[in-house]
Amino acid sequence: MSMRNKLVIAIDGPAGAGKSTLAARLAQKLGYVNLESGAMYRALALKALACGVDLGDEGLLLALAEGSRIELRSESDGNRVLLDGRDVSQRIREPDVTDAASKLSVHPPVRQWMVARQRELGAQGGIIMEGRDIGTKVFPDADVKIFLDAAPEVRGDRRFRQTPDAKLPPEAVITELRERDRRDRTRAASPLEPAPDAVILDSTGMTIDEVMAHAEAIIAGKQQKKD
Repeated sequence: MSMRNKLVIAIDGPAGAGKSTLAARLAQKLGYVNLESGAMYRALALKALACGVDLGDEGLLLALAEGSRIELRSESDGNRVLLDGRDVSQRIREPDVTDAASKLSVHPPVRQWMVARQRELGAQGGIIMEGRDIGTKVFPDADVKIFLDAAPEVRGDRRFRQTPDAKLPPEAVITELRERDRRDRTRAASPLEPAPDAVILDSTGMTIDEVMAHAEAIIAGKQQKKD
């Protein structure tokens, strides 16, 4: 398949819904590039924490972003994230960076800078990008838009299992996730919400294989129309 015939696929949804897992598996199956937008926010959050930048100061955060080099490299075993040339793929998954990323992502200038970078990365098509505003703001003309959701309790349990070394009990993880949901859904800039033309996929009672099958069927239908 030539690049011009490849799709732009947007997967949005709240934390713990399984977006990263679905995007990675679809990218491998389709031979697409998996561009993880959340990793870019996490990388900037890590740099803000390391530099002692106030997560509430959007001016300083924008300046920090403009002086940063964030690269996403798709590997056979998943994405690698480079921050100013340093591999931070593992560090950005830790709870303090996750929380910081959620806080800095509410600032409009930071999001505008990120969106510009993300559009550059996905301009040629043949990409799967997951996040919270991909189908609404980053790629509003994406060929496929999926909004992946699940009940908070299910998402909290998944997040707890992903971080077995976390010090918080499952109940606290769910409470923290609900607070993150509130921030994401009520922020002024690009709130978390399905695009009007997105297919909503609730994974609450599904296995990853079942979610994958549903997503593949959605993509196949769009590909037939494009061809």
